[in-house]
Amino acid sequence: MSQSFPILSLMLAIPMAGAMACLFVNAQTARWIALLATLADLVLGIILWLSFDLTPGAPEWQFVEQSRELFGRFSWALGIDGIALTLIALTVFLMPICIGASWEAIEDRVGEYMAAFLFMETLMIGVFAAQDIFLFYIFFEAGLIPMYLIIGIWGGADRIYASYKFFLYTLLGSVLMLIAMLWMTREAGSTSIPVLMAYDFPVEAQNWLWLAFFASFAVKMPMWPVHTWLPDAHVQAPTAGSVILAGVLLKMGGYGFIRFSLPMFPEASAHFAWLVFGLSMVAVVYTSLVALVQQDMKKLIAYSSVAHMAIVTVGLFAFNQQGIEGAMMVMLGHGLVSGALFLCVGVIYDRLHTREIDRYGGLAINMPKYALLFMLFTMASVGLPGTSNFVGEFLSLMGVYEASSWVALVCTTGIILGAAYMLYLYRRVVFGDLVKDDVRAMPDLSVREMLLLVPIALAVLWMGIYPESFLAPMRGNVTSLVVRMDRAKPEGDAQLAMGKPKPAAEQAEAHGAAAHGGESH
Repeated sequence: MSQSFPILSLMLAIPMAGAMACLFVNAQTARWIALLATLADLVLGIILWLSFDLTPGAPEWQFVEQSRELFGRFSWALGIDGIALTLIALTVFLMPICIGASWEAIEDRVGEYMAAFLFMETLMIGVFAAQDIFLFYIFFEAGLIPMYLIIGIWGGADRIYASYKFFLYTLLGSVLMLIAMLWMTREAGSTSIPVLMAYDFPVEAQNWLWLAFFASFAVKMPMWPVHTWLPDAHVQAPTAGSVILAGVLLKMGGYGFIRFSLPMFPEASAHFAWLVFGLSMVAVVYTSLVALVQQDMKKLIAYSSVAHMAIVTVGLFAFNQQGIEGAMMVMLGHGLVSGALFLCVGVIYDRLHTREIDRYGGLAINMPKYALLFMLFTMASVGLPGTSNFVGEFLSLMGVYEASSWVALVCTTGIILGAAYMLYLYRRVVFGDLVKDDVRAMPDLSVREMLLLVPIALAVLWMGIYPESFLAPMRGNVTSLVVRMDRAKPEGDAQLAMGKPKPAAEQAEAHGAAAHGGESH
């Protein structure tokens, strides 16, 4: 497809039009409109992936669309690089599955529910495609609204509390980010994200700007200790809401670090690496231990998400190629696996209407297909070689080890704990004697449920067996980012412990001396 064709605008317009249509039709028609709209975006996403130019020397930003001064100071500017491409692909892959998961589970106000999901798809794709900083902010913040409604209207018994907590946590952090954006555009004289990524902001201002963005992205990830909204949101959200929350919405925080914090404020990122590492180490161990004692399946998987996203943050702030590529792969792998695990919980919740782990047991006997797929996703969550999460965790920890062996050690401990709580969950739900009559009466996966879980299972195996297909689109962008950050790269354990970046001038001197020494030989 031609680079000049407005495919990104079309990918935003289709679900938006579908959302409007869903508000004026009956329930069954709304379901079909939502499914067709998400499948249309999936087809466009595949075309986008196949049309993305990976040849050496290809432009960093592709499928660029710009309408200058459409809204006064800022513009309608869209475009993607390899990092955005992979996250858009994850979004359009999961959305039809979410619609399918809601097909029978949602019976009240179906049109509004489907409209909320389609509206959210538009906003999520917009976050990854926006090239104007204020356009990004609008998409980033507006994404709260449909998820707030999905939890608050179609959620569980404590849905009002969970939806308010979700909304307030994520909104308050973003107010500081907006103030920082206003200062940055005044300083740089541009609202263009590519321009701002290349602009050298004053070192003395970077710390404040970094902290303002961190307040928003840390909540969105979510990082410890601002993670407490996530378990409540997951437990109360309907199954499809949990899938898209874990699958895509959490990834916006990681994308924000990659797009803003690291390239725009490299010195501040190096200065605060110790803070990120410290919070992440606590998160990996603490939330894994908390997950180990949960009785609610959704809460256990929610706490595991916090631990996995902590592996993302340590990888990003390792300041090297392996760490950042690993963090991206963990985000993609976690998006697939956590989404699948929430679907697995939804499957048995629809039959027995409880998420209590102790209410189950022996499902391998009467639900063998379910047990097999659930096992695959459990193994992927643990990081078994040959599955999606292994590649990301291995690369991420390898990158972190270069930066700090102690951080790598603590994070590896968290992965061992992850194996403990996931295998503990699987054993209690699937193995054992089938003694409860209502559990014995549960039927195995239906055709619809197989159609939801099998594509994710294939994607998980594909990522594990051939990760290069996902690493190739983002490699050039990650290399550019590492080059941009290299001037402020911290020096190993001692520097990270003190939080002191190596001065750019000192680095330049070292490089010059090395080059001079090479010439003398």
